[in-house]
Amino acid sequence: MKGLLNKLRQEGVVRSQWVYDTMLKVDRADFIEKNPYFDNSQYLGYNVVISAPHMHAYALEYLSPALTNFRNFNPKNFRILDIGSGSGYLTVCLSKLIDDQGIVVGIEHIPELFLKGKRNIQKHHKNLLDDKKIILLNLDGRNGYKELGPYQLIHVGAAAEKIPQVLVDQLAKGGRMFIPIGLDPDNQYIYVVDKDLNGNVTYKKTISVCYVLLTSKEKQLRGEC
Repeated sequence: MKGLLNKLRQEGVVRSQWVYDTMLKVDRADFIEKNPYFDNSQYLGYNVVISAPHMHAYALEYLSPALTNFRNFNPKNFRILDIGSGSGYLTVCLSKLIDDQGIVVGIEHIPELFLKGKRNIQKHHKNLLDDKKIILLNLDGRNGYKELGPYQLIHVGAAAEKIPQVLVDQLAKGGRMFIPIGLDPDNQYIYVVDKDLNGNVTYKKTISVCYVLLTSKEKQLRGEC
């Protein structure tokens, strides 16, 4: 992991010590069977992949600055939503980003992936599940999970046609969402959605990406993503 992170730092992907230290606490070998330290996406089955390490680093780098909006609050009150938790890797990273304080809600709609992600987390981070610092749900993530919101951070691991208002509504004041937008894999971009302390929402188009689509379980299993 250290070699991989040093490479990402040299390439300018990992910029902050905060993100470097966070990713160093989570061994990708717990979540990927082959070549865990290669910087590429890998197939998980069920027509879905785990993102390349540089994309996870980008997600953490874009999301983490928003947490400074809440430094006057108790981190135990933090809530983070990870839609498309898949292998469980980034879900654990998000927990480490807040020093295992608060709650990270991971949503995965494919039952087999949901169970695989849970098993992966149990290898070295079982305490996070036992202590309900990480809560995994086998649900359709397109609607988020308002029961535990609002969320200081929302990460969406699949591309939507447009920014879902239902997720914007679940974003806390001062919070930030990281979401890929675009149905065409050749024309997708990460959008950073910020909600300021007065509830005003702004949208910023950032890097070009290529993600599977945020769709139903049935369409994903048929390969329509």
